[in-house]
Amino acid sequence: MTTYTRHPSSFKDPSGFIFESEGTIYRQVNQYYAAQYRQLMDSGLYNKLVDRKQLIAHEEVTENFTNSAEWYTTLKPEPVSPVSYPYEWCFEQLQDAALLTLSVLTTALQHGMILKDATPYNIQFHKGKPVFIDTLSFDTYDPKQPWIAYRQFCQCFLFPLYLEHYLKTDIQKILSTYIDGIPVDFVAKLLPLKSRLSLGVWLHVYLQHTATTSPRANKQTAAFSKKKLLDVISHLNNIITNFPASKPYKTTWSNYYEDTILSKEYLQEKEKIIQEFSRQTNARTVLDLGANDGYFSRLFAGQNRQVIATDSDNRCISRLYQEVKQNSLEHILPLMLDIANPSPAIGFHNRERAAFHDRIKPDLVLALALVHHLVIGKNISLPVLAAYFNDIAPELIIEFVPKADEKVQQMLKTRPDTFADYDQTIFEQYFTLYFNIIQKIPVPGTHRILYKMIRKR
Repeated sequence: MTTYTRHPSSFKDPSGFIFESEGTIYRQVNQYYAAQYRQLMDSGLYNKLVDRKQLIAHEEVTENFTNSAEWYTTLKPEPVSPVSYPYEWCFEQLQDAALLTLSVLTTALQHGMILKDATPYNIQFHKGKPVFIDTLSFDTYDPKQPWIAYRQFCQCFLFPLYLEHYLKTDIQKILSTYIDGIPVDFVAKLLPLKSRLSLGVWLHVYLQHTATTSPRANKQTAAFSKKKLLDVISHLNNIITNFPASKPYKTTWSNYYEDTILSKEYLQEKEKIIQEFSRQTNARTVLDLGANDGYFSRLFAGQNRQVIATDSDNRCISRLYQEVKQNSLEHILPLMLDIANPSPAIGFHNRERAAFHDRIKPDLVLALALVHHLVIGKNISLPVLAAYFNDIAPELIIEFVPKADEKVQQMLKTRPDTFADYDQTIFEQYFTLYFNIIQKIPVPGTHRILYKMIRKR
């Protein structure tokens, strides 16, 4: 008998569910959804979206792995890894995911179907681009009904984009709190007065807020023509497309390499060493922690390794994502991550959305120019840090920046030096509890040292 494990996030839709069997991900289609699934496949909609690389492709499997009486067919989708969530995306990633959703919706309408939900969790970034992954989100279009997922689209896509656009600040943590979308009343209270000059804000925020709080809100909606729906989609598309591409505000690290007190020669020497280290590993997946604009992520991606490039700074990830798009860099996935507070397991039973390090399982971790920020900036001690890397890094390339370094001296100007054990000898002492040091090389012209390590177990 085949054993299977149902995915903990796939429990809300009676149309089917995701499960894993013998290391392979499948999607079961239930009898409940049989007619809509056949329409998706027979209408040409599936082929159209797959040809455009907007929908993940699948194979049909005739085996009923779950031995369920509800079973209609089994799908084996193209693998998508790693999985990321909208609260780890920069503004432009959420923007592109929203535009993809509207494009898929428009194409569906041309084939007599519609999206019954509009959540960013239906999107993953695959080979450098967003792709729709929920094959069971399509329903038969009823021309007399409005788009049932309109409110969800606004809460999950439009409202977060409006908030970041007007407030000029990151909103990712808000998305992890409001896992099903930011409520309209919350958004209406947060948006500044100047937002009321926007027709889009009036229509999609304030008018919607008034409608949901009005005593007449629950009354039956009047017939909703296809033209009205296409007008709404066009308006949403124009709003989201026309958000400014450039952000005028600077963030902590968005201009790191332009303003750094370290020279270009440092980066060149460091790159030579990293290149040498990279030739000594067979790692296929790389997690670059504190990647900034992806200088070294690009190095590993150029060797056809899958790189998850993370940084806590929205503008850094935004800039890297724009480069990924412009240059079709299929092997880099830029994500926002605060190492001191990574994405936790959230949702129903704390299992609906997995923690970052439960989803991202790299062969190699890069931690370049990072240790001093964590120890001195975040008060994470060396023994705690060494244990952390032991948990996540089979192989480790790490840079130690001693107190004599100008950057560390700059950090210590604003706080007392209570870090008596922050030196190279003690760093090696704690890390060699878990790792074998394969090689260590000083970066010429600096006090910095680069290490290549392999986990002992």
